[in-house]
Amino acid sequence: MKMPRNTFVENLRAGRQQCGLWISLAHNLSTEVVASSGFDWLLVDMEHTPADVATVLGQLQAIAPHGSAAMVRPPWNDAVMVKRLLDAGAQNLLFPMVQSVEEARAAVAATRYPPQGIRGVAGSMRATQFGRVTNYHAQAGDGIGVIIQAETQHAVSIAHEMGAVDGVDGVFFGPADIGADMGLLGAADTTPVWDLVRETAANLRASGIRTGTLSTNADMAADLLAEGFDFVACGMDTDILAKGADALALRMRKIIEKD
Repeated sequence: MKMPRNTFVENLRAGRQQCGLWISLAHNLSTEVVASSGFDWLLVDMEHTPADVATVLGQLQAIAPHGSAAMVRPPWNDAVMVKRLLDAGAQNLLFPMVQSVEEARAAVAATRYPPQGIRGVAGSMRATQFGRVTNYHAQAGDGIGVIIQAETQHAVSIAHEMGAVDGVDGVFFGPADIGADMGLLGAADTTPVWDLVRETAANLRASGIRTGTLSTNADMAADLLAEGFDFVACGMDTDILAKGADALALRMRKIIEKD
């Protein structure tokens, strides 16, 4: 049996742009609802959700049949958590709050078996189709996507150095945390934040480093893709649900009050 394809990494390395959706509802059923919507990739978040490895496993199983690539954001750049997520079948990882070249190297090392890295070796696990994938351990490293997040002004200033680390597939800019670090807490959509992100991202792309980010404003997400960003999340499941519910409730409230 062969390893499952990692379409996210294939597309990223080939220079094909991709649109994604953020998944913050830590449940397999809500994940399944959006899994067949047609997004190129779906980000399963652990950093800002109550998800654990068992929850993520169910979400990965919900995504698998529907064609979107799955990415998982662990709570931290933690080799033990990374090992467990990879064994559960995660193929792409988004590492939060990477602040140095050394931390970027540590992220890559956590996804590679010795001698290239420090990932612990297991045999019968979901990643190997319970031992059925031939020669999994020798080929796993090339099929795992490693994305690092730049979320402070310092990280943005060294984004090129971090993105150039061997094994890093791209740099993802976190506008909310960058804004907070700039003294603009809760104002991620302001011009100074995006001027910094856009200029840095353009410089990275000029050097061949892939770039990604998130905007829950679909028009802005489209603009970012038009500017050349390689992968952009254009929405979040919780945001879609909240806004949809609010709009429906307001519509019905107006009808009731009119009567």
